[in-house]
Amino acid sequence: MVDRTAPALEIRDLNVYYGHSHALQGVDLTLDHGVLSVVGRNGMGKTTTCKAIMGLVPVASGTISLSGRSLAGLGPAEIARLGVGYVPQGRRLWQSLTVDEHLKLVARRGGDWTPERVYSVFPRLAERRSNGGAQLSGGEQQMLAIGRALLLNPRLLVMDEPTEGLAPVIVNQVAEMLVRLGQEGDIDVLVIEQNIGVACAVADQVAIMVNGKINRIMSSTQLAADRDLQQALLGVGRHAHDETPAPSRTQEAETDLARPSSVRRIYLSNPKVPTRWSKPVPVRVLESSARTSTASDALSANVMPLSAQRSRAGAKVYVAGTLDTKGAELRYMRDILKAENLTVQLIDLSTSGKPSGAEVPPHAIAAFHPRGASGVFTGDRGTAVAAMTLAFERWMKVQSDVAGIISAGGSGGTALVTPAMRMLPVGVPKIMISTVASGNVEQYVGPSDIMMLHSVADVQGLNSITREVLGNGAGALAGAVKARSKRKPILDAKPAVGLTMFGVTTPCVQTVTAALEDDFDCLVFHATGVGGRSMEKLMDSGMLTAVIDLTTTEVCDMIAGGVFAANEDRFGASIRAGVPYIGACGALDMVNFNAPDTVPEKYRGRTFYEHNPQITLMRTTVEENVEMGRWIGQRLNEMTAPVRFFLPEGGVSLLDAPGMAFHDPAADEALFRSLEDTVRRTSERRLIRVPHNINDPEFADLIVSTFRGFHSSRRSRAAGD
Repeated sequence: MVDRTAPALEIRDLNVYYGHSHALQGVDLTLDHGVLSVVGRNGMGKTTTCKAIMGLVPVASGTISLSGRSLAGLGPAEIARLGVGYVPQGRRLWQSLTVDEHLKLVARRGGDWTPERVYSVFPRLAERRSNGGAQLSGGEQQMLAIGRALLLNPRLLVMDEPTEGLAPVIVNQVAEMLVRLGQEGDIDVLVIEQNIGVACAVADQVAIMVNGKINRIMSSTQLAADRDLQQALLGVGRHAHDETPAPSRTQEAETDLARPSSVRRIYLSNPKVPTRWSKPVPVRVLESSARTSTASDALSANVMPLSAQRSRAGAKVYVAGTLDTKGAELRYMRDILKAENLTVQLIDLSTSGKPSGAEVPPHAIAAFHPRGASGVFTGDRGTAVAAMTLAFERWMKVQSDVAGIISAGGSGGTALVTPAMRMLPVGVPKIMISTVASGNVEQYVGPSDIMMLHSVADVQGLNSITREVLGNGAGALAGAVKARSKRKPILDAKPAVGLTMFGVTTPCVQTVTAALEDDFDCLVFHATGVGGRSMEKLMDSGMLTAVIDLTTTEVCDMIAGGVFAANEDRFGASIRAGVPYIGACGALDMVNFNAPDTVPEKYRGRTFYEHNPQITLMRTTVEENVEMGRWIGQRLNEMTAPVRFFLPEGGVSLLDAPGMAFHDPAADEALFRSLEDTVRRTSERRLIRVPHNINDPEFADLIVSTFRGFHSSRRSRAAGD
């Protein structure tokens, strides 16, 4: 029986002997989900750990569990059938079998991984499918060993030195595949790796093995940045392929509001490289002997200011679309961009299966679908386009070299490309030339900064009209890319803070902004559904250091069906960012509709307020407030950083003040009590009742002091580490 809540892999007090040699000495290791890297010098016990998991060596004592099920006493075949795939060191291929025979030998029917999907991930194998194992290069053999393990459709993949002896281009390809597996979440991966760069790139956490024990588990970003610690614990210097200048021992590390522990630590406690027989230095000795260097501003150090977000050198401009139907138009724009001396690549999103001359062909994008290329090239146009849309979105999400992107198409092409455009950070130029650009484009643009250009004529061949429009679009992209690269970043820019506002919470937000604007770049977002999503997109993009979420009214429209509704991911950026969250019940007294005749019939007889001829407000009821409190409370419970959520008893908006149209203490109390019943309150997650209206100066002062208190305490704590 599989326990989905249990860790994917849990090892406790594992001991393994080779004769009288104590190879593994009480190993403790837990992989909850995702990817975990294990690093260490030769002879430390890494391969023995893999063999113990797979039942290839006898275990003297200790336990190994897969999703809560013990693997003790099971043989390798039984362990594999339970869902553990193994990529051994040395590949272990059959020399007489072809690539295709290797894969078909282990392929299982009905699984997400098929030979076709393996070929789409490793196109080189497709070219060599008729070659025997002995005829493959080292890199091709490793691809085949990985593909063979994936065809078992495992729950856990154990990889022993997957990049050993590979060329850098193959190393990068394997690393990208591991990152993709971690993002998809269907397979958990334990990676044994000596290449520190790869180990840190593919996993958030890295376990360090010394003398048959797990010495420590630490953040991959901290290990990657600290060469002294690498030398002390691993005995490694700089890799030959690493061209990054060695950092100064006094170099400042970046830190942020949520992770004061990420300050740069200089470890000097182990000046001698450990040997196989030396005792490990206790962690407490390493920690107590380390000295620290912190950035000057703990709030903003880890987030680049908006004005400093610029195109990197060597970044590419992408022209994306379906070359089988829009080839002439896309190549026309490509040629204009190349004439501007930009590095340009065509991305072909065709699903017809026709040959493609694009630098990024369809199968390279399709490989990013959860089921690989076979999930895209289904033969049915509707499902194929939908699948390619998802694959392109996932492909774009992992790109880090995008200087700009442009596309052209009808409604189908627009829907195919724009979701991927929305994955890019705000500021990266994005232009969509579309036949639907003169209508309602909210579903295409969403919270991003996509520029929609109406094609005027249909995007169907080159003519006097389309040449003008396509040329203008390409010229606009070239200008935006060049101008963005030339703008000098403001290195001393103030950290950016997002605030949510509605007309009925404007006095509060204006007061807070006035109090903070000398020290912070205050970005105010109108809480109209897309406004909240825009703020959270900036938070996800790393462009905001914090949010002061005073106007959560979009939840009202989501619950009651208003026109300014949030989506189910509201508050998600704060959950993912792990930074302190300050919020309030701003404007949770109202649902928004358009003109009065658009209000659903079921709401006739409710309390309404005409904000203007186009916007009608409806007062929320006790029952709706209970539901909103429960929903918001559950989202607050998911936040791991400190939370301060304010409950203004004097009213949640201007209309909710005593004597105003929406003043309803019973409804407000229902909201507050629902929140209090739902939120798991701790010293770090607090609901704070105050007697003021949300727009009273005293309420704004409390918000400012709370925010500054977070800022100053985090900075002080980081400086004292």
